[in-house]
Amino acid sequence: MALPTTATANPAADPTATAPTKLFTVRDDRLKETTGLAKSVKHDGIYWAVSRSGDTGRVFAVDQTGKVKAVLRISAKVVDVEAVGVDRNGFIYLADIGDTKGNREQIEVYTFPEPETLQDQDKIPYHRYDYTYPDGAHDAETLLIEPGTSQLYFVTRSSQGAGAIYSAPPSPSRQGTNKLTKFAAAPSGGITDGTFLPDGQRAVLRSATEVSTVAWGDTPTVVARVAASTGAGKSVAVGPADGTVVVASSGTNAAFYQLTAPAKPADTTTSTPPSASATPKPATASDSSSSTAGKSHNLRWIIIGAAAFAILITVLTFPPGRRERQDRQAENDRLTGQSPPTPRRRQPQ
Repeated sequence: MALPTTATANPAADPTATAPTKLFTVRDDRLKETTGLAKSVKHDGIYWAVSRSGDTGRVFAVDQTGKVKAVLRISAKVVDVEAVGVDRNGFIYLADIGDTKGNREQIEVYTFPEPETLQDQDKIPYHRYDYTYPDGAHDAETLLIEPGTSQLYFVTRSSQGAGAIYSAPPSPSRQGTNKLTKFAAAPSGGITDGTFLPDGQRAVLRSATEVSTVAWGDTPTVVARVAASTGAGKSVAVGPADGTVVVASSGTNAAFYQLTAPAKPADTTTSTPPSASATPKPATASDSSSSTAGKSHNLRWIIIGAAAFAILITVLTFPPGRRERQDRQAENDRLTGQSPPTPRRRQPQ
């Protein structure tokens, strides 16, 4: 069975795309490159970011001015954290899923709640979930969290073509290892980050050169794309305004930009309605015959429908018959304790 694919032969570029708007620049040496980004649920204007491969198990809270407001650390020994997400309940997901050598037996995701106040914290309590791919090790940099259900999806990347999208069990266990399921092929280009839009019907995936909108479903489909004109970068998250996303450039002193999520181009294949001056096509003999037959057929069904309706009304509104009155009287006598009347016999004439 062929694997459902998100790629199209030539996904159309969004003709309504506008130029990205620069929001802020992060000037913090601890955040060397933003490889993962997620919008906070509990704190307005805050984005959670993770740094490039080789960093420890920590996540940065960045505000709308580019200042790091807090750093949260877990004590787990991570391998390669590449993505971060936040679910609808305000839980942070730290995705240790990178595997450039393709030799990991499993990947890990660490979860912990967003703090009530933004301040540095060490050794935060967490839950760990282990996952394995059904077809061997894969390198991945993208975690998707479905807004309505908190279902997890991982998007792998490959140097030999497109990667794939894998789904986690709806209710993963912390006991043992959870098996992922191959869900669909990923768009080509090496996906480096992604996010669901709030409606849960679309996801936005990022590569080094493009930002693509995917219509979600049993067969995810790329419906629009736009060039990543902000320069090389990896991360993408839901933006501050409806229908927007935030992307970051690469390296230290990364600039963060807001852009409109690529939209599906207008359908230009529909026929143009005839103008008022267009000459109508003259009716042929066969057209006239067909029209007459159609009118006769329709009239017959109208008459039948009217007759059926009249019968129905008669049944519903006709006074109850003698048998129904006798039945009601018998039921009334039973409830009041009276003996039923002796039936009167008709005297012969």
